[in-house]
Amino acid sequence: MQQKQQTIAKPAQLTGRGLFTGQEVSVTFLPAPADYGIVFSRKDLNGEEVPARIDNVIQQDRRTMLQQGNATVMTTEHVLSALSGLSIDNCIIEIDAAELPGGDGSAKIFTDVLIEAGITTSEAPRRQLIIDTPVSVSDGDAVVAAVPHDKPTLQVVYELDYDEHKAIGRQLRVFDFAHGDYATQVAPARTFVLEAEVRQLRAAGIGKHLTPSDILVINHDGPIGGNNYRFDDEPVRHKILDLIGDLYLLGVPIQGRIVAYKSGHALNHELCRALLKQYREQRRQQLTQSHRVLDIRQLARILPHRYPMLLVDRVLEIEGSTRAVGIKNVTINEPFFQGHYPGTPIMPGVLIVEAMAQLAGLLVGQELEHTGRLAVLLSMDRVKLRRPVTPGDQLILEAKTIRVRRQLAHMMCTAYVGDDVAAEAEIKFMLIDDEEA
Repeated sequence: MQQKQQTIAKPAQLTGRGLFTGQEVSVTFLPAPADYGIVFSRKDLNGEEVPARIDNVIQQDRRTMLQQGNATVMTTEHVLSALSGLSIDNCIIEIDAAELPGGDGSAKIFTDVLIEAGITTSEAPRRQLIIDTPVSVSDGDAVVAAVPHDKPTLQVVYELDYDEHKAIGRQLRVFDFAHGDYATQVAPARTFVLEAEVRQLRAAGIGKHLTPSDILVINHDGPIGGNNYRFDDEPVRHKILDLIGDLYLLGVPIQGRIVAYKSGHALNHELCRALLKQYREQRRQQLTQSHRVLDIRQLARILPHRYPMLLVDRVLEIEGSTRAVGIKNVTINEPFFQGHYPGTPIMPGVLIVEAMAQLAGLLVGQELEHTGRLAVLLSMDRVKLRRPVTPGDQLILEAKTIRVRRQLAHMMCTAYVGDDVAAEAEIKFMLIDDEEA
């Protein structure tokens, strides 16, 4: 039976201090609609949003940091691990500072409040990446790989090698989502740091507010400051916790086996990027093989655009009022190639954005309450043109609903060529009556 997407049943809140910055922060978890994904919202920056996607990762030591526009969110791996471990697909996370609370360095503070909030299931199917081709990335002797698994679950195998440090040594742990209880077996495992590393971090101005009783500090005899291990192999369990959180930046759950040796955040992110290419290829094949939801004749009856400004050739998939996928076939016969540019034909970026906007407008029009209304472009934010589009390319257009109100629609749009993102933008529409146009 196909799994359904989940979100939390009611809002939940917690407060704390950032693990690295020590800054006080309040967090509110809010339910989100199907296909919304995990999105951080900076309340202190007028609600600027940062989707939890691998494309938004900014490389930092010892933590995962995301950025979109002017908004950053730091130390996201623990909360993302908790959401993944509890199979929560959609959630809005409001925060009023740049770093999430660290708690005791584990994910337990997050699983506790999320479990208390409860989990509710939607009717939307849960998409996932089924690993069908092995992928591995490495850095020196550190390696992390994703391989197919004969069971419909995610299994994580992690080997931690601290042979030179007798209090940790070599640890091997396997966690299987089908048989393990994430909330009790993984979430309580804390971030650990060697006593020798503490001095270096303090010298760099990091974690000065922390004491050995706040975080798991380990010397050659074991934990210091009155701390004890929660598990005999707590360090390797925390590495599994981090890996699960980093891989949730893929945006969908994974069916497969992840095998890691000495990997950290940077290598986890590299694997996630490789898996994203595999996922996009799977989705492209699925959509190409699917039946035609709307062909060009049906589109012409819905959209007001006509040649040469009708820039969606076919709609492959519509999921209620939350998501649509369409195609624009780019040929040398396009009229804009006569002047852009005759010797090196490149599709104007503004027309790629226009194609995405047309699909988004069509998606908004699927809602009955907006029947007979037109979606008129109001604004475009965070527009990024990532690669040129040339004759012979096929643009796969995707539009997702962020929110729709009576007179305003806010959409996230992306255009792909194969596995590559060609363009993306947040687009807002004003919804007006047809006779007003």
